[in-house]
Amino acid sequence: MSNKRVYELARDIGITSKVLMEELRSQGIEVKSHMSTLDAETADLIIDIYRDIEVAAPPAKSPDHHTAQSVETASVVEPPTTESLATEPEPKETMPIQTTIESEDLDHKRLDTTAVDADILVEPQTTSNGKVVRLPEALTVKDLAEALDLSTKDVLLQLMSLGTVASINHVINLDTANAVVQKLGKAVTLVAEGSETFAEELEPSEDERLEDRAPVVTIMGHVDHGKTSLLDAIREANVQATESGGITQHIGAYEVQTPRGRLVFLDTPGHEAFTAMRARGAQVTDIVVLVVAANDGVMPQTREAVDHAKAAGVPIVVAVNKIDLADANPDRVKQQLSELDLIPEEWGGTTIYVEVSAKEELGLDDLLEMILLQAEILELQADPYQMAKGTVVEARLDKAKGALATVLIQRGTLQVGATFVAGMHYGRVRAMFDHRGRKIKEAGPSTPVEVLGFTSVPEAGDTFMEVADERKARQISNVRQEEQRVQQLSQTNRITLDDLYRRISAGDEKDLNLILKGDVQGSVQALWEAIEKIESDKVQTRLIHGSTGGITESDINLASASNAIVIGFNVRPTPQAAELAAQEQVDIRLYTVIYEVILDIRAAMEGLLEPTYTERTLGRAQVRQIFHIARVGTIAGCFMQEGSIRRNASVRLVRDNVVIHQGRIGSLRRVKDDVDEVQSGFECGIGLYRFNDIKEGDMIEAYVLDEAAPTL
Repeated sequence: MSNKRVYELARDIGITSKVLMEELRSQGIEVKSHMSTLDAETADLIIDIYRDIEVAAPPAKSPDHHTAQSVETASVVEPPTTESLATEPEPKETMPIQTTIESEDLDHKRLDTTAVDADILVEPQTTSNGKVVRLPEALTVKDLAEALDLSTKDVLLQLMSLGTVASINHVINLDTANAVVQKLGKAVTLVAEGSETFAEELEPSEDERLEDRAPVVTIMGHVDHGKTSLLDAIREANVQATESGGITQHIGAYEVQTPRGRLVFLDTPGHEAFTAMRARGAQVTDIVVLVVAANDGVMPQTREAVDHAKAAGVPIVVAVNKIDLADANPDRVKQQLSELDLIPEEWGGTTIYVEVSAKEELGLDDLLEMILLQAEILELQADPYQMAKGTVVEARLDKAKGALATVLIQRGTLQVGATFVAGMHYGRVRAMFDHRGRKIKEAGPSTPVEVLGFTSVPEAGDTFMEVADERKARQISNVRQEEQRVQQLSQTNRITLDDLYRRISAGDEKDLNLILKGDVQGSVQALWEAIEKIESDKVQTRLIHGSTGGITESDINLASASNAIVIGFNVRPTPQAAELAAQEQVDIRLYTVIYEVILDIRAAMEGLLEPTYTERTLGRAQVRQIFHIARVGTIAGCFMQEGSIRRNASVRLVRDNVVIHQGRIGSLRRVKDDVDEVQSGFECGIGLYRFNDIKEGDMIEAYVLDEAAPTL
């Protein structure tokens, strides 16, 4: 038998790669990953041992399911005896606090771990700092008083002492509530429902509720290295054909069914301006597929993608693409990536490399198998029976459907009709669509779904959480919006002496005000972050407004009032907005490719700067004699020492190396004739415009100022 990799041997035997790896290590055979190669003798030995042995599959939910039998004592697994069952500890009957059974659509019971009002609050948790009480993120004064067994009057008085005049139905946030509790001397800390403080409480207490979930795979890499083409080849679709300039402008989430299981792919754009979007992809992913072209090698965005993946702590599978090209050099790619600590397995490292060709559809099966094997090692699980939680991957405004968002469900199950909160926005699920646009009724863990029912467009990257009812969702949304408004006002109005001094010292401060409108929220956010990277001490860029949707009359009015430029990315102005922009002389710029925006913004910023001038000396003339002429003034008889002097040129009069006067030439004569220019070595008569204080020995310097284009 020839040499075999661990995963191939495990597949032949009928066990998982991880079980075989642990078994090999227990026998003193060191293997680094499922890609490690076993020699023929070792492979034959393992096969001989397992040939006549029935190896039972380990229980999927048991914490000890990875422990394999020893090779030396391998035997048929016997059923547990009565004595062994008697010695096993009984399972704990612990359930998440304040759980209610609410869903009838799931095959199993679904647990709601979110309290609705103060009258069904979670019991206080005791900590070293006192009691911790979980309350809704937005609550009324009455709710707070009842939850903490206080009188409403005491709460109102403390609010007044804090400068807040409120009624019993006034909605306050948790920060204000905690301030009231501290002033009352209560050893209680209030936290929001669903916060990380109660992460353990929200997690299921029984392992049997956990189920395997599909891995979320993010495609990353440099622009034009074939990321979208590779994904197209895998999912047999063509997204690239619909993208401007062949560059993916949005994040897409797609499901791929394989014979070995389901995969979820996030396709992130490769242009450097979408760094933030790639970072969001890395935050929700389980595995990163780094696409590197075999003919190009490592590029700047390749390095950025590696940094994002390492920061997220996720494993990387390298797909060396375009191996069908004549100038392909996969070994050079491996060498370059080794410098980034992505050392191939065959070189003694742990990084999996797969050579593929998206165009010729080569190596795709191997790539999918490596991804699934990596997912098998990670043991990805989630609880599908709790309230849904996920991340907004992308958001946009549809003319017919309204606000839409692509949400990646990470735990729980989202159903049609559920109420949710996403950042500052809330809504109720009116409909859900899968990655192919088909309507679905529910979405479990690791499922990308387009949700219809938002009251407004959320931010890409917002946390999506299902809540118990619409009243609570509205309260949370209102409180978050108020907090953001206060924060923005404080940032706008706050100024320090240092800042004031800086502005005064800078002189006339230049501002470039921008209004950004895009087809999706991720594009608006990425555009602004890219513009912010254009550094200049001379011009300040300010984002007046940024949102999704077409350019409307309100955008033009805002631009007119703030003297701003309107940038439209993959959107168009309405006819009324275009007409108003012409009347108000508002500049609208429309783009479909992001780097064109960056180039034009830089040009606009440079256009705001005052032009700079470089002085160029034309010539120097020495005054040797003075002539006083009636009705004309003083004429200097000069000898041109160097260069030349022109009529109407700018000149300065220098006496003892001190500038006495700066002006221009009023008259220039050679003998008795008016001339336009006198060259070096000749005598001439020079009269200065409206200046007569000229003495023998003075120097007249002629110069011009050459205008230079302003730069940042």
